[in-house]
Amino acid sequence: MTVKENFRNINEKIKEACQHSGRSPEDITVLAVTKYVGIDRAQEAVDCGITNLAENRKEGLLEKQEAIHDDRVIWHLIGTLQTRKVKDVVNRIDYFHALDRLKLAKEINKRMTAGKLKCFVEVNISGEETKHGLKKEELDSFIDALKDFEHIQIVGLMTMAPNTADSGLIRNVFRELRVCRDRIKNRGLDYAPCTELSMGMSHDFPIAVEEGATFIRIGTALVGNDLKGS
Repeated sequence: MTVKENFRNINEKIKEACQHSGRSPEDITVLAVTKYVGIDRAQEAVDCGITNLAENRKEGLLEKQEAIHDDRVIWHLIGTLQTRKVKDVVNRIDYFHALDRLKLAKEINKRMTAGKLKCFVEVNISGEETKHGLKKEELDSFIDALKDFEHIQIVGLMTMAPNTADSGLIRNVFRELRVCRDRIKNRGLDYAPCTELSMGMSHDFPIAVEEGATFIRIGTALVGNDLKGS
């Protein structure tokens, strides 16, 4: 199927999930995760009106940016970032979805040349050892430690649910992240407004929308996976 057809199907599912939860589809931003597709497929996404592109590695990000010249595109880095690679990407992205340690925050703040990088703090709600992110009980102290980083703005929280068919378990993970988000948001911190939730992927985004997601990260269901395994 074309990206346009996939996008239409995804928007229908978003609309349905919003109806179930009393939300508006306009509150949901769809990120096209292009890590498993080539430049042509990423460009196809842009051509059908998807302006938020997400990569999980520096190399994929730079490759797509070299080829796609469209001022409408908003660039997201959603994967773990090594501190040694920070200098190569932070001034080339609009959002970073995986801030999970103070050393990384310090390097981002050091390497930003102007303005603020919009960051999501990654929280490992499920507690899986294979996942990155802070423990829930570490979140508040981590937010406190970011106070004096003038080039970082905490716009929200991010998590990944377990890869399971248990929709109840998935829902609980997303719901817990929303509770954490609300707690930080209610602190009224200028440097951490924390209004957003980055959660939900191809297999679980309708649940994420029902539980409050504002950014959903869709790869396979939207643009495909023709480079997977390469």
